[in-house]
Amino acid sequence: MFEKPFKLGIISPERVVFSGDVAAVSVPGTSGGFQVLRSHAPLMSSLEVGRITVKAVDGTDMHYATSGGFVEVRDNVMVVTVETVERADKIDVDRARRSRERAQERLAKHAEDIDIVRAEASLLRAMNRLRVAERAS
Repeated sequence: MFEKPFKLGIISPERVVFSGDVAAVSVPGTSGGFQVLRSHAPLMSSLEVGRITVKAVDGTDMHYATSGGFVEVRDNVMVVTVETVERADKIDVDRARRSRERAQERLAKHAEDIDIVRAEASLLRAMNRLRVAERAS
């Protein structure tokens, strides 16, 4: 058990995804992943597609797939504002597989009307969702 928790909020445009005391949080920063513990120096960072891992005060881990966003840490409060986020045990794996397949098909076609950047981003998000879901199971 951890004795020195800090406050965490994970917020998406639709809702507050998580709010409570935690022992540690790992996030996918755009300059590299990093972990936050109590008494972390103040910071702001952008996030990329990846996994957010929350270590609860009781030592259990919660994993989330995110498509990016921002994080602010100040005075033992961490706020993670994300574009999209899904808890690992709530990810629809079949839907993520279908999304990955659609993106792969778009990229394989090389058609002029295909937005390559958008298809690559879709593929990256789908693969991340699958990785996060598989790791949690």
